[in-house]
Amino acid sequence: MLRHMTQDRKRHFIDELKRHYEQVISGAYRAETSAAAAADALRSEARTKDEAKSASSEAGLALSHRRRRQHAKDELESLIAFAARGLPRFGRGSAVGVGALVDVSIESEDGTEERTLFLLPVGAGTELTGPGGDGFISVVTPASPVGKALCGARAGDAVEVTTRGEHREWTIVDVI
Repeated sequence: MLRHMTQDRKRHFIDELKRHYEQVISGAYRAETSAAAAADALRSEARTKDEAKSASSEAGLALSHRRRRQHAKDELESLIAFAARGLPRFGRGSAVGVGALVDVSIESEDGTEERTLFLLPVGAGTELTGPGGDGFISVVTPASPVGKALCGARAGDAVEVTTRGEHREWTIVDVI
């Protein structure tokens, strides 16, 4: 029963990350079309070199939004492909890998902090809310400093993680 609930939680988080990407794609599209329209208007009305530069700047902005939209589409496709292969199951004795929910305890000068992380192929840094608004998790990827430190570790292991120039010890409490 608990394992089934865990897989449901993972699917919830993946669905939430999909919605996040859909919002990014939609927002980037709106920004891209707005900037492209502004560039076209400025280009057609340009009478001076400075006005032509403004049109070029807007066109560059539209291109940046197009790239952001394409990057989000690529990541969304990668996430969908990962989920379609089936979500891997982990247990307390399992090594951390892509698809694991990982509870960690982080030691710092201010005391101990606990976090839940979801190791996925994409979505680094995205925070997702649990079912019914129950807590939140942070997405990490195997390429991130945290993901690199966690991959292969097991519950009870302590790993050194350096983020923003700060070294801290993270203890893996559970792997699900």
